[in-house]
Amino acid sequence: MFNKILVCFDGSELAEKILPYAVEEAVRFDSDLVLFRVISEPYIIGLALPGMPGIPINAPNTEKREIEEVQEAKEYLKSIADKLQTEKNLRVSYDSVIGTPGPAIIEYCEKQKIELIAMVTHGRSGPGRVILGSIAEYVIRHSTLPILLMRPPKEKTK
Repeated sequence: MFNKILVCFDGSELAEKILPYAVEEAVRFDSDLVLFRVISEPYIIGLALPGMPGIPINAPNTEKREIEEVQEAKEYLKSIADKLQTEKNLRVSYDSVIGTPGPAIIEYCEKQKIELIAMVTHGRSGPGRVILGSIAEYVIRHSTLPILLMRPPKEKTK
């Protein structure tokens, strides 16, 4: 049913919790898994006068740092891919791009003919959600693909 399943990672342990479910779907449908991570573009605040657009400020070594982060992400994804190929005998590839996570996921799915997106929501609400946004919500609103979405377990209060 699904030829290609995109598994979204952000480098957190929480994001890895979707992996067993994505693997189960890949085994069930004999699908290819594509492990994917978006490296967020750096947020640079520019100076501006009221009512005027800001002037972008180029921080030193930004490009070098982006290249290093992409390489680190690919090494991280490769280690997961190698393990899945060895232990589960799955067809696994991986990729990483620089961009805004929500739009980058949607664009990647279109270009790579992905048929299912698997991801974890961080479960933020209130001010945290307003400030940090919700990548999962963006993907849900802008994608026409089926989405396997996992919510984090609620923290126990004492």
